Amino acid sequence: MSDFIRATHSGTSTPSSASFPESIVSALPLPAVVVGPEGRIHFANDAAESFFETSRTVLQRSQLEAFVPFGSPMLSLIEQVRSRLSPVHEYKVDLTTPRSGGERISDIYAAPFPDWPGAIILLLQERSIADKFDRQLTHRGAARSVTGLAAMLAHEIKNPLSGIRGAAQLLESTVGENDRVLTQLIRDEADRIVKLVDRMEVFSDERPIDREPVNIHRVLEHVKRIASSGFAQHIKITENYDPSLPPVWGNRDQLVQVFLNLVKNAAEAIGPDTKDGEISLLTAFRPGVRLSVPGTSERISLPLEFSVRDNGPGISTELLPHLFDPFVTTKTSGSGLGLALVAKIIGDHGGVIDCESTKGRTNFRILLPKFRGEHTDDTEPDGEEIAEAV
Repeated sequence: MSDFIRATHSGTSTPSSASFPESIVSALPLPAVVVGPEGRIHFANDAAESFFETSRTVLQRSQLEAFVPFGSPMLSLIEQVRSRLSPVHEYKVDLTTPRSGGERISDIYAAPFPDWPGAIILLLQERSIADKFDRQLTHRGAARSVTGLAAMLAHEIKNPLSGIRGAAQLLESTVGENDRVLTQLIRDEADRIVKLVDRMEVFSDERPIDREPVNIHRVLEHVKRIASSGFAQHIKITENYDPSLPPVWGNRDQLVQVFLNLVKNAAEAIGPDTKDGEISLLTAFRPGVRLSVPGTSERISLPLEFSVRDNGPGISTELLPHLFDPFVTTKTSGSGLGLALVAKIIGDHGGVIDCESTKGRTNFRILLPKFRGEHTDDTEPDGEEIAEAV
């Protein structure tokens, strides 16, 4: 920093990159850039290279406006900091560009750069991880609302329905052939409602799940065999697995149900008449994601990442935030409980699920804890260096 101060005080209008406290700024885990008075990027750290998907050399010879949307609030934020000469923190700024390949919402901290009039330092915090956990809490709250509704429906609806079905069955033996169509309709619809209530009752099961070390690749191969011989036989299913992945601490049958539901949804989204339809199953180890448990000092590590991707038409932006809510569906005959149940199962496993979708690409991503030995409690020892996600 002393070199920088000497450079600016000696009359140099633009300090060299060597003048910046590079070792400090480069060590920041958040993307950081320094923008000069003329709007050019004079410094970018390693995290900024990843954020903008551009090398530092290119960034440092370009105008900032080349990497943000036209008329971006970030540009007006910079002018506001220059005029006020004080830091400004702006939340949820849309920085999506064709270069980013998907929605990119970030929090921005902007402050005057010391001893360089008109220069601004920007720190960016992408919202995807934080929003993921916020949405997961919403999904769990919605699941709890279904729990109460299921308990009420089981008592208030299933008993009368059994009486209605029994009466229709008795009538069926006394009416003519034409009227039997109606009695059969009553029976079928009563059975359909009972099945719907039965599916909702799953949400009221609060018993701890039986867990064991699960090889997720065997689960995915089992799901692939079911899909390839049935509902997805017209679709190419590819795998990209991390062979060194440790076991999942979970319930095999429930995990089969989760991935079978996701693959079935992907196949239905692609449709039977789509050429070159493809579903991809991916696994990876992602150290660095850790969830703080509300009300306790525990932090759960979620290093195992599993994805189900498809090249279908994508999910509308209006539906995407509510995708895991109960009774939300785009299917004409769907109940809207499938993804809500998936979110509940993943939540019961101590994990999170999220969905990102653009035209021609939808990705359901699941983060789960790994098996850590006989006395697994899902928490990380204090000695492990894991970046906190929330």
